[in-house]
Amino acid sequence: MTRETGAQDMPILRAEHLSKTFAAQGRGSAVYAVNDVSLTLQHGDTLGLVGESGSGKSTLGRLLARLVEPDEGTVVLDGEDLTALRGRRLRRARSKFQVVFQEPYASLDPRMTILQIIEEPLVATKLVRSAKERRERVLAMLDEVGLPREFLTRKPGALSGGQQQRVGIARALISEPTFVVLDEPTSSLDQTVRASILQLLVHLQRTKSLTFVFISHDIHTVRRLCNRTAVMHLGSIVEIGPTENVMQRPQHPYTRSLLSAELSLTPGVPTRDLAPADPLPTDLPTGAAADAPGSVRPGGLESGAPELAVERNNR
Repeated sequence: MTRETGAQDMPILRAEHLSKTFAAQGRGSAVYAVNDVSLTLQHGDTLGLVGESGSGKSTLGRLLARLVEPDEGTVVLDGEDLTALRGRRLRRARSKFQVVFQEPYASLDPRMTILQIIEEPLVATKLVRSAKERRERVLAMLDEVGLPREFLTRKPGALSGGQQQRVGIARALISEPTFVVLDEPTSSLDQTVRASILQLLVHLQRTKSLTFVFISHDIHTVRRLCNRTAVMHLGSIVEIGPTENVMQRPQHPYTRSLLSAELSLTPGVPTRDLAPADPLPTDLPTGAAADAPGSVRPGGLESGAPELAVERNNR
């Protein structure tokens, strides 16, 4: 997915110094899930977030979508500080930003009909008070995501995994948001269904001028879909830039390790494992960057915390 030329220069989203810790069960310490992350998104961007499991990708996505509260930092969408919103103002603002989750069935209430599920954001934000108008908008959204209108009265259990994810996408887009977090939306689907969902997302992003954060373990998919890529490791973004630059000319040692591990599926390609001595997030001192040892800071100095690779030639 590429951003149209001539798009607005002002960022649609700006996150600054986001941090989030969670209590570690049985250890008496905190897990540094996200550590001092800052980024910006332009209108129409598709930013891929990649990294190992536990790197903080999903937590960062949830922070951007206000599903969890940050310990520190701000998220500004279209000039409005989302982290300052509470109660009714936050519910109203949620029409501008939505999430598509990894497990479609788990994210859908099995007791509700497809109509009730898709219209839920309109009800919660009170954007559309007329039941008739909500039904008409849901029917139009079913058309857009490629589902038959007769699904309106069915429940999630009667649908396949791919159909359930289309319902999740329809629910996310019914309120006409400008920004959507896609949290590994195809990882639980088989290959054929995955391709059709990705094609749908590409189509919707282009026709609705959406801005996406696409969280994934699949580097090949990120390479195809995202115009920018950010690499996360132990809670920090260690490299960010145009996808072609990050994939073809990685600057950070961890990025090179991650790409090398991905290529290990190709016979005859020499690779090396990810560093086995990486610290746990719970081992990091308070305020320290949550990254691997042995990386290079500016000037070539070895350090226990990799410096963020500067974004290169992004615009």
